[in-house]
Amino acid sequence: MTAKSFVFMTTEHLTGLRGKVNTRGRLMQIINVCRFRNGVKSRVIKPLACFFTSSRTMAKSKFEYVRNFEVDDTCLRNCYIVVRLDGRNFHKFSEQHKFTKPNDNRALGLMTRSARSVMEELEDIIIAYGQSDEFSFVFKRTSNWFKRRASKLMTHVASQFSSSYVFYWKEFFGEQPLLYPPGFDGRVVLYPSNRNLKDYLSWRQADCHINNLYNTVFWTLVQKGELTTVQAEERLKGTLAADKNEILFSEFDLNYNNEAAIHRKGTTLIWEKHDETVTKQIIGVNDERKDIRVTRSKKIVQTYHCDIIGEEFWQQHSNILEDDGC
Repeated sequence: MTAKSFVFMTTEHLTGLRGKVNTRGRLMQIINVCRFRNGVKSRVIKPLACFFTSSRTMAKSKFEYVRNFEVDDTCLRNCYIVVRLDGRNFHKFSEQHKFTKPNDNRALGLMTRSARSVMEELEDIIIAYGQSDEFSFVFKRTSNWFKRRASKLMTHVASQFSSSYVFYWKEFFGEQPLLYPPGFDGRVVLYPSNRNLKDYLSWRQADCHINNLYNTVFWTLVQKGELTTVQAEERLKGTLAADKNEILFSEFDLNYNNEAAIHRKGTTLIWEKHDETVTKQIIGVNDERKDIRVTRSKKIVQTYHCDIIGEEFWQQHSNILEDDGC
């Protein structure tokens, strides 16, 4: 395009130009209808960066008021943020995929692997605890991930966990097919003190013990006692923990305390520093190459199947929680 044709352009030319102008350049704006030349309507144009609008400017529309309907869900500061996930309709899911009763180590391993994936993605998670089809993730008090928005934190944790569950399925179940995608619902709860948080985690581990003891006795009655599921359920109605332990020991010669710790205690994930030694090659005097051993610390996610209700665990890992005197 010549300089002359640049100054005097027909309306038809302008129509074609609009689709071709690079928005990163100095765009053109029509500022005045000034004259007719040779009977053709022309317009004078000059460079201005407002012929087209950016996406940011375009957002300023009459429809923007709908943002006022969004609810502020910023989590209160100086509180631990707990995101707990639960498998949606996992009773049916476990039956469809033929999980071993009362505990399937493949399924538990997959849950743990998925939780580790979440922690590796969100390093502000200081501890996670899981059992059966649930997992709780604790964000440190000072976390500012996603500006502490509860919905963002919950959906990111849920989506990362769910996608990891599908992604790592074959690692634990081999050629057994995943028949349909699993679902997990989530919730966000805030705990202001160390005592509150420890009580929450203690509650989840106590729940693990109660559920696992019941399931262990129930499926032992079915699998070894040859009762139907209805009969086993009727047999356990109104029984206490001592009664269930007595059934296992007196009728089946089983000591519940000898059950695997992962089943009785659940799974706890925390960050730990581990020393890693690597070999590096350096170039010295006269371009002489020399191998040296270098040791560096690296944070990794460590798995535990232990009691977290008592104080021993917290004393051994005193760096997990901030000191608040509570």
